[in-house]
Amino acid sequence: MRLRRLGQFWIWLGWMGALIAAPIPDEPFWQDLAVRIRLAPDLTNVVFRKVCVDKEQVVYVLTDRGVARVFDDTLAWDRSFRPLAGLVPLDIAVSPRGDLYYLFPDRWLSNGGNGRPAGSVQATPGQRLTFAVDGTVSVAAARETPARRTGVPWGEITCEVPVEGGRWFGTTRGAFFERIGDRSRYAIPQAPGIEPPRFRYYSGPRWLRDDAVQDLAVAGDGTVWILTQTGLNALAFRSTTLAEKADWFSRKIRSRNLRYGLTGERRLPVPGDLTTSEIVDTDNDGGWTSYYLGALGAEYAVTQAEKVRQQAWESFGALERLREIATVPGFFARTIERRGFKFSDTDRWRDAVDPAWEWKGHTSSDEFCSQTYAHAVMWELVAKTPAERARVATNYVPILEHILAHDLYLVDVDGKPTLWGRWNPAYVNWFPPTIVDRRLNSAEITAGLQLAYRMTGDRRYRERAEQLFEQHGYLKNILSPMKLIGDTKGYLHEGNDMGNEWNHSDDELAFFTYWVLCRFAFTDELRGRYLAAVKDHWEFEQPERYPIWNFIYAACGGKQFDPAGAVWTLRGTPLDTINWPMRNSHRGDITRREPNFMNREMVELLPPGERLIARINTQPFILDAGDGQTDFPGDEYLLGYWLGRYVKAIGAPKMDR
Repeated sequence: MRLRRLGQFWIWLGWMGALIAAPIPDEPFWQDLAVRIRLAPDLTNVVFRKVCVDKEQVVYVLTDRGVARVFDDTLAWDRSFRPLAGLVPLDIAVSPRGDLYYLFPDRWLSNGGNGRPAGSVQATPGQRLTFAVDGTVSVAAARETPARRTGVPWGEITCEVPVEGGRWFGTTRGAFFERIGDRSRYAIPQAPGIEPPRFRYYSGPRWLRDDAVQDLAVAGDGTVWILTQTGLNALAFRSTTLAEKADWFSRKIRSRNLRYGLTGERRLPVPGDLTTSEIVDTDNDGGWTSYYLGALGAEYAVTQAEKVRQQAWESFGALERLREIATVPGFFARTIERRGFKFSDTDRWRDAVDPAWEWKGHTSSDEFCSQTYAHAVMWELVAKTPAERARVATNYVPILEHILAHDLYLVDVDGKPTLWGRWNPAYVNWFPPTIVDRRLNSAEITAGLQLAYRMTGDRRYRERAEQLFEQHGYLKNILSPMKLIGDTKGYLHEGNDMGNEWNHSDDELAFFTYWVLCRFAFTDELRGRYLAAVKDHWEFEQPERYPIWNFIYAACGGKQFDPAGAVWTLRGTPLDTINWPMRNSHRGDITRREPNFMNREMVELLPPGERLIARINTQPFILDAGDGQTDFPGDEYLLGYWLGRYVKAIGAPKMDR
């Protein structure tokens, strides 16, 4: 096949780059993370009452059976001072000087101050130690439970602690920070020009052992120690940068989420317990791998690191295998597995020629869209020589030829089109403009034809696209306004009601298609028209502050995207990638929406750490979801970050960190 270079495209790309404003500096920010504290076995079934942190950052916990302390990551009985070992104080407290004091029925004492502080007292259960400004010790009645509040994440307050820039509150349903003022390490996520949220809410197993907060204390290093009914928890706030965070996700993916070169999810039979996990096949392994490959391609384009380029070719090798293992020419598998170990949709698997393997069929437009994007990235950003571009084309062009040979359908081993692999006008134009599939499928096949034309120079691909434009209105479909999309029930495709909701998988497929539509457009005039369609769609997605949508729009030539919103999301993305159950429907600080076509359940966009960790095809305005049984790779962060670097919306890290 004949190969073509990018030619005038690079001129356009340089023009596009000049439109983007100065990048947001990658300055250090505070990253919150949960620190798991184990309990020594002999602390089982104790009643936890109070937590204190002394001036040396030693954490003590008062229980109904004595005092425990933290050793590394374990809470165990404190036997440090033999005269006190086994005794059960009525109270413990930290003095203004930072020393730990103990209250017993007949005395109080401290091991600080060379062991001198001590005094006699008549104390009863429920009383507590207090300190005057001059350090004088006295005993007071037990503190009262704070009154119930409204307009906060949860109003049944159990304790509170003032800190610089706000206050921490414990409740019967988690803990929250209330910001008072402009700056605080706890007022995260942070981004230029975006006011930090008034509240940061920490609840559920992503953050806490349980939500019944008994007490909390804040250490000098900013760590928040939260004592709940079943044990001790810690929220750490560590200074990091977006680049350092990207390094973390990269190491995590490569050590935990690769299966035969495919980017995979880990299934956790015991929710939250990674030691029980296994990497399983899913319906869209080729798609998720394509997006990880997109991150690697953007990273290589920015850094020119040969190691990254080799990683990209490794992932591309997995896409090659998906096509080569399929027993229908030009068809490609969703995923592969050694025989006898398939996990998902067991009825969709086919026998490979190699008897040791099986491959998953029923391939959809999702996979075609993502593979088109991945091949475009490899062709444009990774391949350096004609031979490497030929390798990319050799894998992609047969897929296009299969679709063309089967009248714009993906045809499986049974000789029938797959459920969603359909771009024929009889299918596409059956939908009215109010159903997004008409617009989306027109864009997908056009992008594929453009890419094949760029790769080969074969005019058949361009002529077929022009035929679809002129005879079947595919260009008009692509440019159809997104505001037309709405409730259009009654269009059933093999039992699926196609117009009963806004399917956010379609947003995912559309934006990755836009990358190829705009960057591989047949003409500059077409590119400009495509860009208007991208802008039209992006305006619906802007409230999500999703980095990938913003930076794909920028890479297509968009000028008025939202880099600050994207950075806000990147900084707030948790390092923990397990889909922990997150519950927000009880909160008193959010505004619920009435049922709507986009299925957005609330008005406010919660910080990423307070909502469900999910794949790229899930919208973020969901109140309650998650089960703790999936560990996602985290490639969405990498793709968002490196696309931001690629379009120069995010600055390079400073070298002195």
